[in-house]
Amino acid sequence: MTGQPPEGRLGGLLPGLAKGLATTARSLTRHAHTAEYPDVRPALPPRSRGVIALTEENCTSCMLCARECPDWCIYIDSHKEEIPATTPGGRARQRNVLDRFAIDFSLCMYCGICVEVCPFDALHWSPEFEYAELDIRDLLHEKDRLRAWMETVPPPPPLDPASAVPAEVTAAAKPPRPAGRGPARPRVAAEAPGTQPPAAGGPPMPPEHATGEQE
Repeated sequence: MTGQPPEGRLGGLLPGLAKGLATTARSLTRHAHTAEYPDVRPALPPRSRGVIALTEENCTSCMLCARECPDWCIYIDSHKEEIPATTPGGRARQRNVLDRFAIDFSLCMYCGICVEVCPFDALHWSPEFEYAELDIRDLLHEKDRLRAWMETVPPPPPLDPASAVPAEVTAAAKPPRPAGRGPARPRVAAEAPGTQPPAAGGPPMPPEHATGEQE
C-alpha cells in the first residue's frame, strides 16, 4: 500500500472542498452581526432574567421567599416594632421591620420561585446582568444593592383586553351597602281572637277553656 487515497475517494473530496470555499467566499461579502460589547449594549427581551431587585417598602419579612428557595440563598433578618394606637382606647399593633435582605447570587439558580411566591410584589426581575465580581464572596448582595436595581425593572405589560376583570376590581366597584336598617326582628305568629296568653312554656289557651269567661 502506498498510503495515497484511491481515485474514487479523491474525486469525492474535491467537490466538498469547492463547496466549502464557496461558502467562505459568500460569508466574506456579507455584513457581520457581531455586537461590539461593551461598546454596544445587547437588545435583551423584556422578560430577561438578569438579576432580582427588591422593593423594600413592600417586604413584610414573611420569610416565604426564603423558605421556598430551593438553594437557600436568601437571608432575611427583622425585628418587631410596636405601633401606638391611633384612637383613644385602641390597642397598639406590632409590625415587622426589615433589617437585612440579602441574596447570594453564587448559589442562585434563577428559577424565579421567590418572585412568584411573594404575596406583596417585593421582588422583581431586572434585565441587568453586569454584576460580575472577581471574588465569588462578593456575589452576596445586600438590600441596598438590590434596591438600586429597581430602577432597571421594566414596567409590567398591559393587560389583555379580552381577559376577565380581576376579582379585586369587581369588589372595589360594588356600591356600598345602604345604612339605616337595623337587624331583622323575629316574626311572631298571629294569635286567634279571644285566645289567652300561654302559661309558662305552654301553647295559647282557646276561649272555651279560659277561666271566668264561660258562655
